[in-house]
Amino acid sequence: MTTDGEARLVGGRGAETGSYFFPKNMAFSRNPSAPSEEIAEVHLSARGRVWSWTTNHYQPPAPYMPADPFVPYTVLAVELDEERMVVLGRLAPDCDPATLTSGVEVEVERGVLYEDDDNQYMVWQWRPVATEVAR
Repeated sequence: MTTDGEARLVGGRGAETGSYFFPKNMAFSRNPSAPSEEIAEVHLSARGRVWSWTTNHYQPPAPYMPADPFVPYTVLAVELDEERMVVLGRLAPDCDPATLTSGVEVEVERGVLYEDDDNQYMVWQWRPVATEVAR
C-alpha cells in the first residue's frame, strides 16, 4: 500500500500478458502461461465493488493483535474496477456491515490496525463510497 498521497494498493502487472498480481511480488510471474515474463510495479484501482463479505466474531490466534476487549470485524472481497481481480481487506471499523449489499462501490483507504508505545501499524481497508451507503 502506498504510504503518502492517495491510498492505493501496490501490485504487479505482467509485461507479456497484462495479468495483474497482488500482493506485489517482482521476483516472478504467477501466470502459468508466462512464468518468465517481466513484472512491472503498478498502483491498483482505488475503487471497486463488493463481491462478498463476512464478519468474524471470533478472536484469531497470535500473532493477531486484538483490541481489548475483542471487537468483531468485517472482511470484504472487493472486485477492483480496472483489474477485475478480487482483493480481500477489512471494512473500515466505523462502517456498519448491516448496510452492505453485493455490488456496492467502495474505495481503499489507510487505517490503523493497532498501536503500541512506539508505532502505529497501518493496513488498507475499504469504505463504502458516501453516496452509496451511509456511514
